[in-house]
Amino acid sequence: MTNSVNPRARASEKRRRLTRAAARVLHEQGVERTTLADIAREAEVPVGNVYYYFKTKDELVSAALAEHSAHLDEITARLEQSDDPRDRLKALVEGWIGARDVAARYGCPTGTLAVELDKRADGTLDAEAGAVIRRLLDWAGQQFRALGLAHPDDLALTLVSGYQGMSLLANALRDPDVMTREGTRLLRWLDSLESADPQS
Repeated sequence: MTNSVNPRARASEKRRRLTRAAARVLHEQGVERTTLADIAREAEVPVGNVYYYFKTKDELVSAALAEHSAHLDEITARLEQSDDPRDRLKALVEGWIGARDVAARYGCPTGTLAVELDKRADGTLDAEAGAVIRRLLDWAGQQFRALGLAHPDDLALTLVSGYQGMSLLANALRDPDVMTREGTRLLRWLDSLESADPQS
């Protein structure tokens, strides 16, 4: 009997390691400054292995965006464990505040990528980045809708715009306190929203 790991499972794990590494390095360094060697080093795999799974850097960027999308799904799945949509939204904001040091250093993982990719003349990667942000907007809109609030999609836009703005400013000013102050303001705003009377 052998203890060897299934080669397909091993290959899948290595690809996932590379994808996670790409998401981290691209967030920290940006697309233009990142090389495949940087990602291989972060994933602790030989650089030649990167080409086995990803033929171009754009393929890795696309995989990193898929990783961001999967991470968002994990976050929202955890938030869905709460029965109260307002509590879900507040927990989301509290998570943003908790990541203030990372935001101050590198900005929002998806937002910064979307802005950088939009500057490129080629490809559709900017649309892929936008799709991840759209997923967050849709989820937030569902929460406001569940609260019976008018214009739930507009409220979602206000919330996510607030996050993108505070991430941008925290990063530009290298000041994590921006996230704390603006995040606290968003929490107060969420508490101030009046849900519709279910009897009306």
